[in-house]
Amino acid sequence: MEGKVLARIAAIVFVAVAITAAIIEMTREEVPAPAPSAPSLARQVDPLRERQRRCQEMGEAAANDVECLGVWAETRDRFLGRAPAQSTPGPDGGR
Repeated sequence: MEGKVLARIAAIVFVAVAITAAIIEMTREEVPAPAPSAPSLARQVDPLRERQRRCQEMGEAAANDVECLGVWAETRDRFLGRAPAQSTPGPDGGR
């Protein structure tokens, strides 16, 4: 009999805690979250990116194009955070 009484008390405590939590949640004032700002739709024109596109469209011929080799060197330098090279690579790619 003592087990049943203990189970009933535990159930009553559980229900009381659940009701208290529900009441607290219902009385809480909602603070509106600030609306996320939309990213700017205006694209900045990057001349390096345009030259990369041209080299990409050239396909395998770009591997022998001096200007594309220079574009790739500039891209690599920008990615690695190095200062751009003063001279353009030769036909062998500066190797």
